[in-house]
Amino acid sequence: MVTGTSVVAFKYRDGIMMAADCLGSFGSQARFRNENRFMQVGSNTLLGASGDISDFQYMKHALDDLLTHEYDMDDGQSMGTKSVYKYVSNIMYGRRNRFDPLWNAYVVGGVDGGEAFLGYTNLYGTTYQSDCIATGFGAHFAIPILRKRVDGRADEISEEEAVSILDECMRVLLYRDCRTINKLRRAKVTAQGVEISEPYVLETNWSIADNVVGYGA
Repeated sequence: MVTGTSVVAFKYRDGIMMAADCLGSFGSQARFRNENRFMQVGSNTLLGASGDISDFQYMKHALDDLLTHEYDMDDGQSMGTKSVYKYVSNIMYGRRNRFDPLWNAYVVGGVDGGEAFLGYTNLYGTTYQSDCIATGFGAHFAIPILRKRVDGRADEISEEEAVSILDECMRVLLYRDCRTINKLRRAKVTAQGVEISEPYVLETNWSIADNVVGYGA
């Protein structure tokens, strides 16, 4: 089973900002180092995935089929972010009820009717919406940072500050999570659409390791 770790996402002034690393782990082996755990759905919706990569591929095929059906209808309508979130959540809950869950946690973000939307669902079909969401280890290490820097002031955060917050969260996760690497993708959703960056390397500083008792022993 190839898996991916944390996805970190939050609202900012222009929409949604999201980040995930590029690692696909095969057990404890850092096997695949150029994975893309984001999917653009329609014009203003982004899906981020943690967990089993093959189950994520299943979800991508399901969403592709849905988008093809919507296109074939040719009625001038398109699925909004909330509709995509409901669809993904229903699939997850339905698979859980058949005792054949998809082993993923998903973050769905977008701009729907001029309003930023961010929602979460997982293999149990659990759902919630928030200004800041993180999966995997991020739920333990990134959420405190996001609550301090994002909660109550999402409408004030510029894109530059949002990038800085993301990098801070991903740097902490790199130091703490042994199933991640410092090669990341960043994505944003605004009223103008979805942008997913090319992989980039996060700068780190390991000089503190010399002060850790037992390091290098």
